Amino acid sequence: MISVSNTNTSRVFVAWIALEVLILLFPIASQGGVTLEALHITTRFSGRLSLIAFSFLLITRGHQTVAGWVSDKPFLLFATLHGIHLVELLSYVTWSGTTLILIRVLGGALAYAFIFVMPLLSTKLTVSTMKRIEIAFFSYVWLIFFLTYLPRVLGKLPNVGGTFTEHVILFSWVILLGLFKIISAVRYRRQS
Repeated sequence: MISVSNTNTSRVFVAWIALEVLILLFPIASQGGVTLEALHITTRFSGRLSLIAFSFLLITRGHQTVAGWVSDKPFLLFATLHGIHLVELLSYVTWSGTTLILIRVLGGALAYAFIFVMPLLSTKLTVSTMKRIEIAFFSYVWLIFFLTYLPRVLGKLPNVGGTFTEHVILFSWVILLGLFKIISAVRYRRQS
């Protein structure tokens, strides 16, 4: 079993989970109770929190001087946050009767499987093996975030909530994350 043992990791987990709780409670309070719209808002902002956590994970991975304030178990933190988002998303999809697009579901399911297995892999594999798996993990999960926001920016998912400006900002952020990782990888190879 994977444990959250060290004090820094515990504090970081509590802070991120507190954000998830706020994301859950604020829409319920502002919408007058547990409504479909409150769940829709909760799901949307929980996904954005997951993107922020993924961003921290991607940017700080391999930089021990800054990674500790994110979490000593970053893959477990991200899996926890994205697991909460998954429960909210499945609840919204079920309650709203939303029709799912099979190819998106399959791609997303693979990403969730990858996200949920990474905490275990990060404790069991050698550093060199883990580095190769991390490249695949970051690339695939980044691609899923990219494919999440692309149809929103193109206006192909009109009922997902949020504004066009919001979607453009988040899509731009995802693109910048990818560029950052590519530039970091090129610099790392040059230094090696």
